[in-house]
Amino acid sequence: MTFDHADVPLWAAILGSALLLVGAALTLIGTFGLVRLGSFYERIHAPTLGTSWGAGGMVLGSMVIFSAASARPVVHEILIWAFVTITTPVTLMMLGRAALYRDRSENNPGTLPEKAMGGPDPDRQKEGERPETVAPGDGSGHRVEMPQPESR
Repeated sequence: MTFDHADVPLWAAILGSALLLVGAALTLIGTFGLVRLGSFYERIHAPTLGTSWGAGGMVLGSMVIFSAASARPVVHEILIWAFVTITTPVTLMMLGRAALYRDRSENNPGTLPEKAMGGPDPDRQKEGERPETVAPGDGSGHRVEMPQPESR
C-alpha cells in the first residue's frame, strides 16, 4: 500500500514521529548499556529494555501514522511487538543461564558474582554456628527468625 505523505494529518504525523523518536531513544539507551556495562551478566539486561520498550514505541508510532493515512485501524503491527517483547527476554534469560552453567562448571571465579559462586553472603550462617530455623518470610523479602528450641 502506498500513500502520499500529504495524506497523513498533522496531529498523526507529530504523534507518530514523537513515538518513533521515543522508541529509537530507548533502543539507543539499551545499546549504550550494552556497550558500557562490564560483565556479560550485567550486559544481558540492557538489550531487553531497548528491544521491548524501544520496539513498542516504534510500533505504536508506525501504527498511528499508517492508521491515519489509510483511514482504518492498522493493528497487525502489534504481532511484531508481541513477538519481540516475548522472545527477547526469554532468549537473554536462556543465554544467561547457559553462561552461568558454563562458568560454574569451569569454575571461573572472575566472571561470576560472589553469590553465584557460593562466596561470602551476609545471609548465610557462619561456620561452626548452629543452623537457625527460618520461616519462609512475611512476603516482604525479609527473613523471619524463628525461636530456637531450648536444649535440655
